[in-house]
Amino acid sequence: MATTDPGCPSRAGDTPHQHADDGLADPEQAADFIRQFHHEQPEHGSPGPRLRNVLTEIEHTGTYTHTQQELLFGARVAWRNAARCTGRFYWRSLAIRDCRHLNDPEQIAQACFTHLREAHNNGHAHALMTVFPPDKPGSPGPRILNRELASYAGHVAADGSVLGEIRNAGLTATARELGWFPAGGPSRFDLLPLLIQTGPGKPPRLFPHPAETVHEVPLTHPDFGWFGELGLRWYSIIAICNLSLEIGGIRYPSAPQSGWPVETAIGLPLTDSNRYDVLPDVARGMGLDTTRDATLWKDRAAVEVHVALLHSFRSAGFSITDHHTEARRFLIHVEREHAAGRPVPADWSWIVPPISAATTPVFHRYYDPVDPARRPAIVPRTPWHSP
Repeated sequence: MATTDPGCPSRAGDTPHQHADDGLADPEQAADFIRQFHHEQPEHGSPGPRLRNVLTEIEHTGTYTHTQQELLFGARVAWRNAARCTGRFYWRSLAIRDCRHLNDPEQIAQACFTHLREAHNNGHAHALMTVFPPDKPGSPGPRILNRELASYAGHVAADGSVLGEIRNAGLTATARELGWFPAGGPSRFDLLPLLIQTGPGKPPRLFPHPAETVHEVPLTHPDFGWFGELGLRWYSIIAICNLSLEIGGIRYPSAPQSGWPVETAIGLPLTDSNRYDVLPDVARGMGLDTTRDATLWKDRAAVEVHVALLHSFRSAGFSITDHHTEARRFLIHVEREHAAGRPVPADWSWIVPPISAATTPVFHRYYDPVDPARRPAIVPRTPWHSP
């Protein structure tokens, strides 16, 4: 799961799938999934017996329980269907941690920390998803309120400016209300604690990361000694946790997923003028003329930020890949899927990297259209509903 953007693995579409918000499983979706599972994995035999059991379970309880094999297959296909992710070349390698039995916030937090440790894997990151309880009739599944299992806080100053990650300003305010305050005072790179909520109307619980859970990489440059003095850094594992996993009519509102980052996934928040906005500082260090856009100072500085990311992660012994490599691998994935008779839904605006777009092979072609109703999928999480 090469993470190309903090929103990757991608959403199947921008509109959440229209199914009941009461946790009831849709029998038609369940049947479609069971047939797909047995069709793509014929070693499991005819779908008939399992299909009858599933439909009976739905009739009696309003929902059903995936087997571990179904859960793994569904998670992998959800990634395969992720229209905004270039890392789908690796979809068959996804491993899952089945944590559907955990409901206590403390246990969920510890499972999230274990995810970060296992995904980091001594620097050799691998694609991993941890699946927590699904929504059930009258009993919604727990939710991790953070965007990512590891992320930086955004501190709002009195003048309205934000120190740190502006996207996390709201969640940072909530954490502060719950008593969290960074040791040493606010800075640009304070790890935001996990906030976990187990039901609508219930107050979230706050869990700071234990030591050695998050591995951060100080950013340096192979040619610019001054670059390290900028004090930039980033975490080694991008683990998205604010999307829902939907498989066969069952919705898992907390299913953190991670892989190894593409350098653009980190370069984007660092260079975005509405987020960390490091380009002016980098340009000044390079001695560039920043008075006119025509000098292309932003472009030149952005490239060096990406050079620094690749250099720093590799020097630390941590997994990272570049957008050119992942673009080539994505087209291999497209060829493989078409050879298997399957479409490859892709959102062009997300498949094409945010830097040096036209120099990558994914830029010069179109892709299969995105069907927002396609399942299994990783989709935007709907707001809390009353049980």
